[in-house]
Amino acid sequence: MNRRRDFDEFGARIEKYVERLPDYAQRAQEKLQRYFPPAESEGGKSAGEAGRFQHRPAPSTPPVPRRPSTPVSFSSVTGQFPAMAEARAKWQRWNEPSAKHQRRIRRTSRVLTLWVLVTILLGVVAVLVGTGLIGGVTGPEIGQIVLAGFGTLVFGTFSVRTGLKLRQLKKVELPSAPSAPPPLPPAGSVAREPMERLAESEASLGELLRQLSVPTSLGTSAVPEVSVADARRTADEAAQALRALAARIQAIERGRNSAPERERAALDTAVGTLREQLDDGVDGYGGLVAAAGQAVAASSTGMGTSREALSDATDRLAGLALALKDLG
Repeated sequence: MNRRRDFDEFGARIEKYVERLPDYAQRAQEKLQRYFPPAESEGGKSAGEAGRFQHRPAPSTPPVPRRPSTPVSFSSVTGQFPAMAEARAKWQRWNEPSAKHQRRIRRTSRVLTLWVLVTILLGVVAVLVGTGLIGGVTGPEIGQIVLAGFGTLVFGTFSVRTGLKLRQLKKVELPSAPSAPPPLPPAGSVAREPMERLAESEASLGELLRQLSVPTSLGTSAVPEVSVADARRTADEAAQALRALAARIQAIERGRNSAPERERAALDTAVGTLREQLDDGVDGYGGLVAAAGQAVAASSTGMGTSREALSDATDRLAGLALALKDLG
């Protein structure tokens, strides 16, 4: 009988939960509709059918291909923002060895001035107390004389040591550090790409000319030092002329951006002409780099032809630099 009664109670509970199933389903549907609202009814669907929750997966969209990310260098960013380039140049000048050395000299000079002034002051006090101009020669005054004389000796020693240190600092000869490369034109300027090529050519030419200046096993350099110095001087003059031409192009570009629309065509033509001249100048500079490379490559097998090629390239670049200067 007990088992029969327990079974009846269990069956009654089951029936009660079954009766409540629609309520549970309705509550679950309402909660789901908060996060997944049902689609609007189409073509006269009934309200019951529209409210029925049907989870349909969203149509898959093809993945968007990612563009390859190009590394952003600090130099390219500073080239677009003149204020950042100027701040970077100031920071580099502050950290140069010569600037640090000059600041050290100034600090040492100031400390030396302080020690000398204190030494003179204590010496004057000792003399005044010793001659009786300040008080009489009694016990306490004698102590002041001794104290002032001791201070004079101590600070005089500091003055001598600081003076010797300052003398040594002024005798130090720092190695000439390579100057920072000039800033490149902005990224949107037509002069940017030629100036980048010029900077690369300058670095290559500097290394090649240094190799030509190194003595060989016979104790002489591969190319006469006069020819190397002439090539270096001509390259510097040509680089200055090319940078002046690039600055002229940038000035015209700024004027074109603020000029009326009807006058921009003439400025574009002028920019194109100057760009051709700039390309010719950079190509001429590259010819000198190529001649220096040939001289380095042939340094072990006789330098007659290489010397002539280097001299010819130097002469051509000198004439090109002179022509660019005449244009300015």
